[in-house]
Amino acid sequence: MRKSKLIGAGLLVSSLVLTGCSSGPVGSNAKQDPDATLELWTRTTPGGPGEKATLKLVAGFEKATGKKIKVTAIFDDFETKLQQRAAQKNLPDIVLNDVTQLGAMHSQGLVREIDLKKIKSSGDIAPQGLASGKGPDAKQYGIPYSAQAGALLIRKDWREKLGLKVPADWDDFAAMAKKFTTGDPDGNGKSDTHGLAAPLSTKRGYASWYFSNFLWAAGGDFITEVGRGTYKPSMTTPQSVEAVQWFRDLGCKDKTIQPGAVTMDSPPTNETFEAGKTGMFVVGPYLMPRFDETLGKDKYEVVPMPKGPMDSTVLAEGGAVYLMAGSENQAGQDAFADFAVSVDGQKLGMEGETGYIVQLPVNRKVDVSEVRSDPRWKTYAEIYESSARYAPSIPNWTPVRQSTADTINALVADCGLDTKAELKELDGKLKGILDEQGIAAS
Repeated sequence: MRKSKLIGAGLLVSSLVLTGCSSGPVGSNAKQDPDATLELWTRTTPGGPGEKATLKLVAGFEKATGKKIKVTAIFDDFETKLQQRAAQKNLPDIVLNDVTQLGAMHSQGLVREIDLKKIKSSGDIAPQGLASGKGPDAKQYGIPYSAQAGALLIRKDWREKLGLKVPADWDDFAAMAKKFTTGDPDGNGKSDTHGLAAPLSTKRGYASWYFSNFLWAAGGDFITEVGRGTYKPSMTTPQSVEAVQWFRDLGCKDKTIQPGAVTMDSPPTNETFEAGKTGMFVVGPYLMPRFDETLGKDKYEVVPMPKGPMDSTVLAEGGAVYLMAGSENQAGQDAFADFAVSVDGQKLGMEGETGYIVQLPVNRKVDVSEVRSDPRWKTYAEIYESSARYAPSIPNWTPVRQSTADTINALVADCGLDTKAELKELDGKLKGILDEQGIAAS
């Protein structure tokens, strides 16, 4: 969906949600009932582990507070169904959704501002996590309850067989990728392995999403804030060009990225790693239970990303609690948000081997090792604390991610393209996106 259409839809929904019979927003006019049952929507597969984990967290909240919540799990067409409810002026009270949805939900008028004084545990949230819940106007519209960050998964058995050390920098990374591609690490006598698993499809902006782990480590950026919530395109800076060219060479020059990467999103890319076709993969902790079962826990290791030209910055993501406009039980909304980020709520959300709602705790008083003894979780938690960065809070991040994904995908798919020319054209597109959203630097 192009930004112009989304903005139009957002303005329509905003008018429907925020304009009531009286002059103020619906959220401030709704008659309050602190005993009203709360309706919670979560963006996950109905009947799946995500819904079961949500129900467990809600049960803990109900036991602790005496308040009631009705849970609805929706995955397909989540945003469309939410806008339909907005048009009916009947939004759910609480939504659990990705932190990257904040800009769009705020610009559409779906969420209300959160008073952090009413969220007792907000002071314990990791600073970068709390900042991810702020809108373009610097007000709080989301409370993160779960975090994740990228780490490097390496086929440990391949590395040891080839006598390689854990990569410390990009040179080591590229050298390992090449050895995994040419050194027959699986010992089958065939040239059928590749160094890096990379989902570089344009679908949902996968190529940009994955590449951000390398772009930021080089000191580059998609867009750069220049002050007071305004941004400029940044894909033609020397740092961004260096990152793009280095990453592109992995595929075009070294041939170390898996074949067909430019058509792959996450599911088929995951399969290349667990099937022994690729030896490195930058990904969050959510795939560990799967790879432990399909590949074997002893076959791979989890390590921090090697240092790039600037540092080891990786993409941070996660889920946030959104308190929706028009609720008749704002006290209940606040209470749930507080419970979700409290020590008890965070620990409860992490329980379980596979069905958990909290990947990494956002509450700094919670040590992930207290709930999960596996030291790999501690590695991920340390990466999040020291090196993780969220995408910026702008009115709509999606068109930025999609446009950059289109260009990164094209540069890896067609090795004859001119890198600088393509990035210059991309910066022009990004400037147009920023202009449309009213956040372009003058």
